[in-house]
Amino acid sequence: MKIRLLTENLASDMVWLAEWGFSAWIEFGDIRVLFDTGYSDVYLRNARHAGIDLEEADFISLSHFHRDHTRGLLFHPFQSRKPLILHPRVLTAVLDTNKQAVRKDYAEIQKRIAQDFDVTATSGALEFSDGAFFLGEIPRVTGFEKGAFFDDPMPDDTALSFRTPKGAVVVSGCSHAGICNICEYAKSVTGQKLYAVIGGFHLLHSEDPPVEQTIDYFRKEGPEVLMPMHCVDFDIQSRFQHEFGGPRPGAGSVIDL
Repeated sequence: MKIRLLTENLASDMVWLAEWGFSAWIEFGDIRVLFDTGYSDVYLRNARHAGIDLEEADFISLSHFHRDHTRGLLFHPFQSRKPLILHPRVLTAVLDTNKQAVRKDYAEIQKRIAQDFDVTATSGALEFSDGAFFLGEIPRVTGFEKGAFFDDPMPDDTALSFRTPKGAVVVSGCSHAGICNICEYAKSVTGQKLYAVIGGFHLLHSEDPPVEQTIDYFRKEGPEVLMPMHCVDFDIQSRFQHEFGGPRPGAGSVIDL
C-alpha cells in the first residue's frame, strides 16, 4: 500500500505546491483511490509532477463537505464518469455564512458532483473494494472528543480504512468527528487493531482540542505508524512527534506501508 500526498498545508520540499487542504492518492492492491481534492488545482499540478495519471483512479471519495477538501473538484480532469463515494450531506451542506461567493462555491461543487460523477451516497460503512472501506457516519464514543465543528455536528465527516496483514490503516481527511472516534470505528469495521493512522487530526487551539486524551489514546493503541497533519497546530504537531517519533510529511511525500 502506498499513499502520495497531493495536497497538504506544508510542502515536503521546494518542488511541490502546498495549500490549506488535503488530498491523497492511495494505491491499495489493484485499486487507485483519490481521497479528497483540496481547495484548488494544486492536487492536479502535484499529481502531474509526480507522474500520476488521475484518470487511472478507480474510486474518488470525499471526507466531508468543507471546501478545503472538495473545491478541487471544480478543476477535475476526468474524461470518464468516476465512482464517487460520500456521505449524503455533502450533496446539500453549506457553511453557515452570508458570503455569497462561499455559497456559490458550494452550489457549484454540488452541481459538479451530480453532473460529472457516478455518486454513491451512504451514511453507513461501505466496503467499496476488497479490504477497502468508506467508514460513513462515525459513532461518537470516546467521551472526550466534541465530534463537531463549533456548532455543526458534522455527521458527514468520515475517513477511509484498509484491512492489511499488519492491521488497519486509517486515512482521515480532517477528523471533525474526532480522530479517536474514527479509529475506534475503523477497528470495528475492519476487525483489526490499528497499524497506521494518517491524515488530518483536527487538533486546533481555536476549538479547545483534547490533546492529552488523544495522545494517551494512541499510547494505549500503539499504532506502528502515526502521522498527524493538515489541521493540527504546530505546537501540537511537535508534541506528537516528540511522543511518537516519525517524520512530518507534506505535499509530495510518499508514505509506503
